[in-house]
Amino acid sequence: MSNYILEMNQISKEFPGVKALSNVNFKVERGEIHCLVGENGAGKSTLMKVLSGVYPYGMYKGDIVFNGQVQRFNKISDSVDAGIAIIYQELALFPDLTVYENIFINNEIQNRGILDWNEAVVRSKLLLEKVKLKVNPETLIKELGVGKQQLIEIAKALSKEVKLLILDEPTAALNEDDSENLLNLLRVLKEQGITSIMISHKLKEVIAIADKATVLRDGETMCTLDASKGEITEAAIIKNMVGRELGDIYPKRPKKNFGGKVMELIDWSAYDPKAGRQVVKNINLHVKQGEIVGIAGLMGAGRTELAQSVFGNAQYYKLQGDLVVDGMLANYKHTKDAIKAGIAYVTEDRKGNGLFLLQDIKNNISAGNLNSISSNGIINDNEEIKVAEEYRKSLGIKTPSIQQLTGNLSGGNQQKVSLGKWLFVNPKLLILDEPTRGIDVGAKFEIYTVMNELINKGMSIIMISSELGEILGMSDRVYVMAEGEVKGEMSSDEASQEKIMELATQ
Repeated sequence: MSNYILEMNQISKEFPGVKALSNVNFKVERGEIHCLVGENGAGKSTLMKVLSGVYPYGMYKGDIVFNGQVQRFNKISDSVDAGIAIIYQELALFPDLTVYENIFINNEIQNRGILDWNEAVVRSKLLLEKVKLKVNPETLIKELGVGKQQLIEIAKALSKEVKLLILDEPTAALNEDDSENLLNLLRVLKEQGITSIMISHKLKEVIAIADKATVLRDGETMCTLDASKGEITEAAIIKNMVGRELGDIYPKRPKKNFGGKVMELIDWSAYDPKAGRQVVKNINLHVKQGEIVGIAGLMGAGRTELAQSVFGNAQYYKLQGDLVVDGMLANYKHTKDAIKAGIAYVTEDRKGNGLFLLQDIKNNISAGNLNSISSNGIINDNEEIKVAEEYRKSLGIKTPSIQQLTGNLSGGNQQKVSLGKWLFVNPKLLILDEPTRGIDVGAKFEIYTVMNELINKGMSIIMISSELGEILGMSDRVYVMAEGEVKGEMSSDEASQEKIMELATQ
């Protein structure tokens, strides 16, 4: 039998307008911990979804060889039956069910056709011991922290006699102690013969845990590094992760002198009661008039939480520190207070939170500032049409009509509608969270051009982005976040992909 438990050969996967994977080769030896690394959008999660049957046979090109046999998984249960389990960053547990019910859900123990929950409790105790978790199996999931829930997901996988365990960013939402416990568990499982694949952005964890590490970049395999040969180093991983030329995809704008501080955060912290942890820690940053400030960092760094805490704290975090807007202390109780003060936030989730996909372009653009086109609570239809047409033209929204359903637009045009919605409130500070995620290069250039035009008119922009090229190509100044903290600040002249990645992976 081959020493490889898994061979993925020449895997290619396309979405409309995007080639997510291009002839990827990925091999994992039996009993090893193999890390899969790369920037956001490199294709890591897509590759694992191909492996686990989320994207079934026929939706990709190439071959999957598992345990020496070519596999054609048509659904997730096929890969589970073969001995493959994948644990996503967004845990798939039922909060109102008990630990033992979650462990054996869809895998219930039966005795002559009758569910045997007593046996499930007994076996759950054994599985919990195996993952080093001391908790009563009858405890409700919602009463446990994220770290314990992560271990229960692994216990759930072990209940199905898993041979290959895949963990997608397993420590992104964990504190240091829980992260270390999880890594130690992977070492124990390795001794028991279980092979693990771990997707991670945290290079210190990769260096600490990986027997081998494969780097993906732009949907292609860059290299596989071997710890036994001393190849898994921070410098080697970063070099293979970020080795791209920026090219001419970022429109140029002349350097200029910026105005005074539009917004400043002083020792700003945010505690999330739901997650039971601090998501933003003692942040000090500022934005000047006419400046684009980039915020770089990896998944789980706290960038979105920072933006939401400033934009009226829609998530109702417990806040500490000072928010200063135009030289005055601010205390926003609601997002509408932030909007009145001239702050707008374009969410990273345009489909889920940013747009009304079943409404037309006109309704979406006017949604953020209905008062300005209303009288006595009645919307002036002519004014709404006029405003929507103005933004359709100025933003280059490609559509035959502003009455087109927003959900029928391309990703790039949806993003322009989302941008138009918030430009209509006439902000002085625009926070853009992943402004070009999921859109093609041409649409990206158009978004960048709009950003430059806004800056030239005196607006200020905070741009949160996981694309290092975008951060370097568009920012005047860069803050780098990791684990809820600002790890460094640098000018665009000082910044480089290597410097950002070093800070982001601390």
